Amino acid sequence: MLLFFLLGADGKVLTDSHFIFYNNATSPCGAIVHQGDNRTGEGEGDDEVVEIDLSKVDAAIEKIIFTVTIDEAEARNQNFGQVSNALIRILNQDGGAVITQYELDEDYSSETAINFGELYRKDGGWNFKAVGAGFNDGLAGFCKTYGVSI
Repeated sequence: MLLFFLLGADGKVLTDSHFIFYNNATSPCGAIVHQGDNRTGEGEGDDEVVEIDLSKVDAAIEKIIFTVTIDEAEARNQNFGQVSNALIRILNQDGGAVITQYELDEDYSSETAINFGELYRKDGGWNFKAVGAGFNDGLAGFCKTYGVSI
């Protein structure tokens, strides 16, 4: 599942509504819209698409964290070591040019959640930082880290 955490200056979500996923698809400011989640990985092309209009992001949001978890990973006995071709691409909506791309090329054989990267504010603009950090406590771990009630 593709998940986004919209963080304030304290490193926590502003409210639970600032946790964006398939069941809460639009940020409160309307700047981020999750187009749906491919929960099976079947099919060709991009599995999930999220549109972000950075000019509309609430001024209180300092970071947007891009994460992916495996749905029901523990029950299915799955981890990211079993996933191939995982990547995140950021495209310019005008023309579709790739702004940045990060491919998961490490062996994440025990991890069920990945922090792929983050957009963060700096000097009045937005920057992207690839993170690639794996976690083995899935969605619950991210929610605890970023202050989301589950």
